[in-house]
Amino acid sequence: MTSFVSHTSVDAGDAYAQSEWWKQVLGYVDVDGDPNLPGHEECMILDPATGHHLLFIEVPEGKSAKNRLHLDLRPREGTRDEEVERLVGIGATVVADRREIRGDGTGWVVLADPEGNEFCVLRSEAERAAS
Repeated sequence: MTSFVSHTSVDAGDAYAQSEWWKQVLGYVDVDGDPNLPGHEECMILDPATGHHLLFIEVPEGKSAKNRLHLDLRPREGTRDEEVERLVGIGATVVADRREIRGDGTGWVVLADPEGNEFCVLRSEAERAAS
């Protein structure tokens, strides 16, 4: 017997604001028939291409340490560097630049969302195939 991942949950100070921000990042949408609204303590968003769900749940405490689990993102189009620039433009902050960790530019960039949750941006599939 095994299990499958139903959805990924993220603790949040403001579930609605986080769900709205991550929709911009990932191209996710609200779940049909279950719109997210300001003040909702739980906000679920959905990847229309894969069916993956992210659930933002309001908690009383703020983030206090490094994430034990994080998302690794690949741009659907464009390059890693273009995606990092786009995400910083909508409110992400750079936590660590690991693009040169191997000395060949194939690394990643660690960013944080508006509530400080870290995630990484990797090179796109096209960039990987070209190297």
